[in-house]
Amino acid sequence: MKTLQIPVGISARHLHLCQEHLEVLFGEGAQLHPIKTLMGGQYAADERVTVVGNAGRKLENVRVLGPLRGATQVEISKTDAMFLKVEGVLRDSGDIEGTPGVTLIGPKGEVTLETGCIVAKRHIHMSPEDAKNFGLEDKARISVELEGERGGMMHNVLVRVDPTFTLEMHIDTDEANAFEVKSNQVINYTVE
Repeated sequence: MKTLQIPVGISARHLHLCQEHLEVLFGEGAQLHPIKTLMGGQYAADERVTVVGNAGRKLENVRVLGPLRGATQVEISKTDAMFLKVEGVLRDSGDIEGTPGVTLIGPKGEVTLETGCIVAKRHIHMSPEDAKNFGLEDKARISVELEGERGGMMHNVLVRVDPTFTLEMHIDTDEANAFEVKSNQVINYTVE
């Protein structure tokens, strides 16, 4: 039996845009302006929008991540969902069918989404080499242990394997606060 350590990244609210919605929100011919490189070819863009839920509730300055996707997706926490008065549907990233919509407001226009607002399920990104070392495959579901005064077990953690990924577990701000986890803290996964 061996215990492997995985660094944690805390995912704050953000969104991914399609080309059509980017141009509605930021103007015809608009492009994203990367400010921070993330893993897997993704990046944090300088662009931000306002996310509007029900009863006029809004979250301002929500960061856009690039590159552009085929469908717009908004990722929030359960706390954000309660504030916006929208259903906090727990989904794997990219699985937006049947999810609630919100309105996005940018400097040049607004878009009302029919679907696309999710609470992303916790997951671990890893390279094929890491997956082999851990004895795991893409789309596996595992449990990990978080140490500390408010530590505990997290179950149903999705494993995502891709050659462009760097080893990191992604949790949202609600999960980080509940377990008192900080970015770059390590969690333990035991291989039997």
